[in-house]
Amino acid sequence: MDLMLPMQPEKLAETIQYRDKVIMTGSCFSEHIGSYLDEIKFSVLQNPNGILYDPVSITGSIVSYIQNKQYKDNDLFFLDELWHSWNHHGHFSGTAKEEVLADINTSQQQAHRFLKEAKWLIITPGTAFSYRLTAPGAQTTGNEPGTGVANCHKAPASWFTKHLLSIEEINSVLDNCLHQLFQFNPGLRIIFTVSPVRHIRDGVIENNRSKARLLEVIHHLVNKFDKLYYFPSYELVIDVLRDYRFYETDMVHPNKQAIQYVQNKFMQSCVDEPSQQLAKEVQKIVTARKHLVFQPATEAYRKFLQTHLEKVRKLQQEYPFLDLQRELEYFSG
Repeated sequence: MDLMLPMQPEKLAETIQYRDKVIMTGSCFSEHIGSYLDEIKFSVLQNPNGILYDPVSITGSIVSYIQNKQYKDNDLFFLDELWHSWNHHGHFSGTAKEEVLADINTSQQQAHRFLKEAKWLIITPGTAFSYRLTAPGAQTTGNEPGTGVANCHKAPASWFTKHLLSIEEINSVLDNCLHQLFQFNPGLRIIFTVSPVRHIRDGVIENNRSKARLLEVIHHLVNKFDKLYYFPSYELVIDVLRDYRFYETDMVHPNKQAIQYVQNKFMQSCVDEPSQQLAKEVQKIVTARKHLVFQPATEAYRKFLQTHLEKVRKLQQEYPFLDLQRELEYFSG
């Protein structure tokens, strides 16, 4: 008897290799995959604007990387004792306007350079709902009415209107962004995936309408462009791991077990076999570095350090593109 719906994502026609640069943008779920790839020493740049959710915000940020946009004073606004950007996550916000601008523009420059050299871009939208500034909010912040925002920064609800993007609107912004991407970096490959996190605050029915629109447009574009692929993280969580034991207590976010399951499927589907095998060896080294030590003065611990130092040096010699400096320093004692 099968107790789970059998589903094995297809192997991509082209797959990620360890030498490839990978840039990721989108919802918080994309950060789970990105953090995992970063931990096992892939060359990854995650969410240069911070977490983004809707296609308008995501594509706007990507176009800004292509153009190497540099933000200015009037791109920020002051609220609750902090300076913010409507296009960035709250972790960029701060009390010093100059520092906020410097952090944002440094991230922009890094994203511009990284995207130019990247082999892969992974885009993970989470919702088709977009928040737009109303006239009062625009007057308060110096932005034009109707401007879409990536983060509301807990501003008054009266500052915004909530809009469910149509299929035509989603297709238009994504299609336009893709054309600019392929002009900027002709060798780029793109993997789309839809966040399985339900946006319950929108309502259960509204969330399903939102996800359906994202899925419809993404599959249309994947069929249109040769260099686009789809990875079914949404289906793996919603249709395969559909029991609530795979969710956090909020019944919305996938738990650690579910995330690891999707990560494993991602590696099998999107990463080539030699890199998968190397990832297992790197993971052992990283896990050993995180090992809790209770008796560091013992001979056993000294041998533990020496054994793993030799393993790191061997890996570094065989795969010089791996950044194992942190492990080298740790095991060197």
